[in-house]
Amino acid sequence: MVARGLNASWSLRTPDAEGTAPGAGGEPLLGRVLHARGLSDPAETEAFLNPSLLGLHDPSLLPDADRAAERILDAIDRAEPIVIYGDYDVDGVTATAILWHTLKELYPKADIRSYVPHRLGEGYGLNDDAIETLASQGAGLIVTVDCGITACGPALVAKRLGVDLIITDHHNPPTSVEEMPEAFAIVHPRVPGSAYPFADLCGAGVAYKLAWRLVTMSEGSARVSKRLRELLLHMLAFAALGSVADVVPLRGENRVIARFGLGRIQRSPFAGLRALVDASGLDSADIDAERVAFTLAPRLNACGRLGHAGEVVQMLTEASYEEAYAIADELNSKNAARRKIEEKIVEDAIEMAEAAGMTSPDRRAIVLAREGWHPGVVGIACSRLVDRFCRPTILLDDDGTHCQGSARSVQGVNLHGALKKCAHLLDRWGGHDMAAGLSLRRENLGEFQEALIEQINAVLGEDDLVRRLGYDCEATLDELSIESITQLGTVGPFGAGNPSIRLRIRGLTIAQAPRPVGKNGKHLQIRFRGQERGQYLKCIAWRWGERAGELAAGMPVEILAKPMLSHWGGNTSVEAEMHDLCICRLETLRKGDSQSSSGDRLE
Repeated sequence: MVARGLNASWSLRTPDAEGTAPGAGGEPLLGRVLHARGLSDPAETEAFLNPSLLGLHDPSLLPDADRAAERILDAIDRAEPIVIYGDYDVDGVTATAILWHTLKELYPKADIRSYVPHRLGEGYGLNDDAIETLASQGAGLIVTVDCGITACGPALVAKRLGVDLIITDHHNPPTSVEEMPEAFAIVHPRVPGSAYPFADLCGAGVAYKLAWRLVTMSEGSARVSKRLRELLLHMLAFAALGSVADVVPLRGENRVIARFGLGRIQRSPFAGLRALVDASGLDSADIDAERVAFTLAPRLNACGRLGHAGEVVQMLTEASYEEAYAIADELNSKNAARRKIEEKIVEDAIEMAEAAGMTSPDRRAIVLAREGWHPGVVGIACSRLVDRFCRPTILLDDDGTHCQGSARSVQGVNLHGALKKCAHLLDRWGGHDMAAGLSLRRENLGEFQEALIEQINAVLGEDDLVRRLGYDCEATLDELSIESITQLGTVGPFGAGNPSIRLRIRGLTIAQAPRPVGKNGKHLQIRFRGQERGQYLKCIAWRWGERAGELAAGMPVEILAKPMLSHWGGNTSVEAEMHDLCICRLETLRKGDSQSSSGDRLE
């Protein structure tokens, strides 16, 4: 069943429409949601709703984890300086913090250093100059986190300088062993020949598994002391931050990490995490995946985008609470500045894309470059254009000789694979199926634009350029009780691979004229009335302010919405976040055909 709202096409998240109608077969709302997500087996459903730490796999199964842990412990025994070389995003800095705190707890006097490349000056990942500098400073062992899987050149530099290199990463690896970097050990769940049971760990997740193996190996037993067991539990907070921020699927091990790690962020023994929470105004709030994604992660990323992520690493590792709070407070300022820069880039990019014909049906990718676009912010702007135009987007800063920036994709388009086919035009590139970073010479830009658009056109059809919103099932207003919404909360944490619950709610009428709220009336607050007397639902519609004139009291509608509980003023009530709305035809309603109430908007 597909419908068309004002903003998007709607479709069930499962092709099986049976049992998704309101109250179908007497099945409760939670059951219908789980069914829509492919969870019907009782044992599988129980494991999903009540994940256990026993669901985490033995870290020794991770390729080269034992070899890496042995080498790190040997370096500590020999008093070798160890450098943790991380990425500048949330996943990278939390992965760095995991290994740093683990080694410092095991061996307080160990010489553990950290290094994060400057996003603008050095770019992503390992680089030759950094390896040479670290070697000159006495590093005998470099351990990467969240980077390095394609760093063949820097790996050879390390080998030449007599520095052992351990790579821990989760980004797309080469397809053959021969193409892998020459490193002492490569800890990665998806390297060729890997038999690790879960492929989708983030960088912090991989670092967490290595930290776990370091603890058990140092203790000489899978059963460790209470002190170290508590350490590993507290480390889940860092791993959960990285998992949510890096948008890995919250299934399998990632679901376990997120479920048990998110609740530990606020009560973390680590000063940096506490300071971050306090400076973000979340000291009295429950930290869920949404607050990580929209409040904590942007602040942590802002430093790497507009400054140097080394400050964040300092905050999360060595800083006292007072020092960490000062850094966290500065992150607030950087994040505010980042938002302003982002808005300007998005405005410019939309204008350029439309003028260049890149929003037309026959050019199904956007590839743009402009002088002055901040390379640290273009990635977020890419995501905004992807949401608006439903096509992969690449935005680059053009300095006159080189273009550097980021790329974001849509479901069904392997961006990593598309870039690989254009690799002869690029200087550097790497990333995931859905996101990547790249740089190229200015003279190659035109050819790259056409080549990339040709690659995407071969994969995406015109029908794919329509924004789509999936929903779990239909629901009636009387089903949205405090009890049922509380039950739906057990489906979380929500994120990639386990999206927020979205319901299709029919039989509604706009109770009163929508009220603009927020700065400049950017958002709408809408109150709906159900078919039964006394049934109302208050919704917030983000960024719907410009559509206020299209909606009026008395209109019969159906909506797609995320239900939630409001605790305003000490009272608990059911509200919703409206994602789309469909105005129904009155003549259809008079026929009493509830299954076709959206009339000509049903396809």
